[in-house]
Amino acid sequence: MCSKFAQIIKINLPSMQILNIAGYKFIELNNLESLRTSLLEHCCALKGTILLSHEGINISLAGSADAVCAFQARLKSDARFKDIRFHQSVSSAIPFKHLKVKIKKEIITLRQPEADPRALRAPVITPAEFRQWMDENRDFTLLDTRNDYEIRFGTFTGAVDLGIADFSEFPSAAASIGRNKPVVMFCTGGIRCEKAALHLLSQGYQEVYQLEGGILGYFKQIGGAHYEGECFVFDERISVNSCLQHTGTLQCQVCQGPVTREQQILPGYIPDISCPSCTRASQRT
Repeated sequence: MCSKFAQIIKINLPSMQILNIAGYKFIELNNLESLRTSLLEHCCALKGTILLSHEGINISLAGSADAVCAFQARLKSDARFKDIRFHQSVSSAIPFKHLKVKIKKEIITLRQPEADPRALRAPVITPAEFRQWMDENRDFTLLDTRNDYEIRFGTFTGAVDLGIADFSEFPSAAASIGRNKPVVMFCTGGIRCEKAALHLLSQGYQEVYQLEGGILGYFKQIGGAHYEGECFVFDERISVNSCLQHTGTLQCQVCQGPVTREQQILPGYIPDISCPSCTRASQRT
């Protein structure tokens, strides 16, 4: 499959030679320092970040298709990681400056021990099922578990924004979510919902679902139906559209919001000082 994908890139996308992958797995891991050393050796031709903890692994890497596929093959030769699924996209440049393999307390920080995806996984809803629910205008709470600045780049129509600046704030912010109808939650690639959904279930919510594969998985299978805007990503691309393509949108370093290509030529955009959104906000005060 990897070699076939590499051929597709070379034949159909000659100007886009970089393959980006993102994936995770919650699994009990030990000997983290040894694993870190091994991973650094296996992905030395790539750039990006790998997070390790006793609860699992979280991977975001980029490089040539051959280098990425070689890394994936080597990783999946380890029985612990053979079933990791990756989001894939292409770009014209590597969106990372360095290669980092870090050991952390959690691969996604929530600080809620009861939300342990190693032991249990909350129910999922597939992208196709989710679109059907949206098409049918079903009565459910659609919950965006991402940070407020990410949501400013784009989100699903009708989604609840909890207004959090960091995922660790989710438990207190989510306490306001009603319990009288199903809750469907989503995030960028699925990892945050693995814990967020378990937390809600631990608090007595009866019907909680996570969108399988998150926004990126939905874009790959469905496209942009019911989604407004772009999707923020944690690399130098900043955001991608529903075709998983780099858009050129930047992030304002003052208000953290999006600055589109069109806005980048407006007088209100001064890098590291202000953007049109900052200007409008100052005019209202």
